[in-house]
Amino acid sequence: MRSKMIKEGLERMPHRALLYATGLPKSEIGKPFIGVATSFTDLIPGHTGMRDLERFIEKGVHTGGGYPFFFGVPGICDGIAMGHGGMHYSLASRELIADMVETVAEAHRLDGLVLLTNCDKITPGMLMAAGRLNIPSIVVTAGPMISGHYRGRRLNLTSDTFEAVGKFKKGLIRKEELEALEMCACPGAGSCQGMYTANTMACVTEALGMSLEGCATALAVSSKKRRIAFESGRLIAHLVKRNITPRKIMNIRAFENAIMVDLALGGSTNTTLHIPAIAHEAGIDLPLDAFDRLALKTPHITDMLPGGKNYLEDLDYAGGIPAVLKRLRQKLNDNITVSGKNIYEIADKAEIFDEDVIRPLDRAHHAQGGIVVLKGNLAPGGSVVKQSAVSKNMMKFRGTAIVFNSEEEAMKAILAGKVRSGHVVVIRYEGPKGGPGMREMLSPTSAIAGMGLSESVALITDGRFSGGTRGPCIGHISPEAMEGGPLAIVEDGDPIRIDIPGRRLEVLLTDVEIGRRLKTWKKPAPKINKGYLARYARSVSSANEGAIMK
Repeated sequence: MRSKMIKEGLERMPHRALLYATGLPKSEIGKPFIGVATSFTDLIPGHTGMRDLERFIEKGVHTGGGYPFFFGVPGICDGIAMGHGGMHYSLASRELIADMVETVAEAHRLDGLVLLTNCDKITPGMLMAAGRLNIPSIVVTAGPMISGHYRGRRLNLTSDTFEAVGKFKKGLIRKEELEALEMCACPGAGSCQGMYTANTMACVTEALGMSLEGCATALAVSSKKRRIAFESGRLIAHLVKRNITPRKIMNIRAFENAIMVDLALGGSTNTTLHIPAIAHEAGIDLPLDAFDRLALKTPHITDMLPGGKNYLEDLDYAGGIPAVLKRLRQKLNDNITVSGKNIYEIADKAEIFDEDVIRPLDRAHHAQGGIVVLKGNLAPGGSVVKQSAVSKNMMKFRGTAIVFNSEEEAMKAILAGKVRSGHVVVIRYEGPKGGPGMREMLSPTSAIAGMGLSESVALITDGRFSGGTRGPCIGHISPEAMEGGPLAIVEDGDPIRIDIPGRRLEVLLTDVEIGRRLKTWKKPAPKINKGYLARYARSVSSANEGAIMK
């Protein structure tokens, strides 16, 4: 055990004295030391219920023969941070979370980790730490929120709050309804109810084999989630004793499985940042093109919010991720998981309780997976779009550019009615370096949808989107504008062509004209030049590399 370094031998007497000062009984010092990295906070609905899960993890660790030590990891709620300067910190916090887990685990020589997480950047940050440390680890995602209800209809965060802003601005809903939606859309603890980034990453984590079967969709505050938390705590000492480490689980087979499950679910485009970043920490090169390659053979079989109608609770009641694995079994790779069961074993034992929520492959909603990669003279390094959330008549679109150098500029113009049918909204200098922090654009995309323009307006950006975004919204354009990518030289009125089936994103200018403009382009001053974000901007890589720190 790694913890022997701090608890065995004469010279470790002072270390033992300090450990006993924490209340550690002398009878427990020989057991594996298990770190429980908890991201509990009062700030995030997805995390407010974690105190309860901590209790059950603790019971499980003791039952399994380990001794738990809890330590805190910070979290940011993307929904609350969105639409203002706070969103600069969201993606950047992923690296801090990975560094903090690494720092505590290494400094205290922990033998294993239980990673209690839920929301957007916390889950990938913890998985990155697990891959980097390569000590036995198991992830517990705290679970999705139940649906809201108002006058007989179910509610969710995106369409019933973010999109409601645009609807109210256009006079489509009354103030009384707006206020009711504000109170009813999010009824309690848990991650937001659709296949947004938090829930997508929970599903990816389970498909990777890093959490127990059923964990991703088990609802927050449910007894099922409590039992999963207990069993995760019980199993971690077993993983330590058998030296089952993350890199033995998170191999290339596992990452391909995770991507295929993501594609089948129509998950958030943010996975194209997070999955490659986790793979990088696990010592695996996973290029962006892997998503497009696997999309060609992975059908989209669930109709999940935001583009569809089903909530995470529907997916859970239909059988959860094990049922999705059962549907995809012939395409998946067999691999070990933290449960001790292999992927095929989990798939074979799974039951599918709703044939419409998790469709057979021959009745898929789309023949190809939810996320595709577009390239062209606007995105030589690639860009991403959630095609499962784009209507058929917007899969190909040609429009004229209306250009903004920040999200705030774009949002002001959209709400002022300056964005009209036929426009391609261009938001640039919002990439990993330019943002800095690659802010999500849910506010402008939701305003466009709420104002009834999602069938006639497209949006492209070197920033990124929330998992709640729907419509022809293309993000992660690489190289980003701050690096002198072609997006930097687009002007108002330039014709832009989007061809999702053809995987192309182009500004209809000659190479000569593009070259002329690039020669005269001048790099703007950084938006933020102090503190962590200034350091982040200097070190972060492009979106097509997962926005990892170098």
